[in-house]
Amino acid sequence: MPHSSPPSILVVDDEADICQNLADILQEFGYEVHTASCGAEALEKIRSRTFDVALLDLKMPGMDGVTLYKTIREQRGDIVSLIVTAYANPQTIKDALHAGVWQVLSKPVDLQQLLTFVSDAVEQPLVMVVDDDVDLCHNLWDVFRARGMRSCTAHTEQEALQRISERQFEVILVDLKLPTGDGRHVLEKIRSTAPDTRAILITGHPEELLKDAEPTPLPDAICYKPFEMSQLLETIERFARRTR
Repeated sequence: MPHSSPPSILVVDDEADICQNLADILQEFGYEVHTASCGAEALEKIRSRTFDVALLDLKMPGMDGVTLYKTIREQRGDIVSLIVTAYANPQTIKDALHAGVWQVLSKPVDLQQLLTFVSDAVEQPLVMVVDDDVDLCHNLWDVFRARGMRSCTAHTEQEALQRISERQFEVILVDLKLPTGDGRHVLEKIRSTAPDTRAILITGHPEELLKDAEPTPLPDAICYKPFEMSQLLETIERFARRTR
């Protein structure tokens, strides 16, 4: 799905010169860039707006880059994070990637490699999972990340509607039964405000669908729990290609 505004990047580094240099370079290539000098400032910024990519220094006072990344993942899983470090030993890289960081860059930064990684990151399909099952959401996040997709989660109808107002998603998976609402209301919001987004209704209660001859509004697909993961991924990737 084409970006309606420039992709946004958050650069986090306690060394002001490095932070500003990276910001200047990325701005020259058309990105909207914000900076933070520590983990606390970075978290404050991601709570107030959305970002597509975060460049995180590994060694910072108070909160290191991997710890910061884990908090970002819990709050805004759709941000693709890269660690930038002068201490890129094999164990550091392994730990960062295991935590879910997408790439690790060594200092001094290879600018061509950085630009390639950032470009690839913002082109990844954006998927949201709306489900109150936290474990399921975490598992799907891991699967989607491994398939080169950005994803975030929402556990209530209200949270999902807020996310939809902030982002353009290629695909949204919506659980039929939510603890504080109905998945159909989320479908209605998608259809009214994001008609290009593909919606997949997910449910472990097919009998609920039988109550209506046709669910209104109609989803683009229905997937039943427990998922056949290969089929689910094929459906998501097919829908994502259509919206790009």
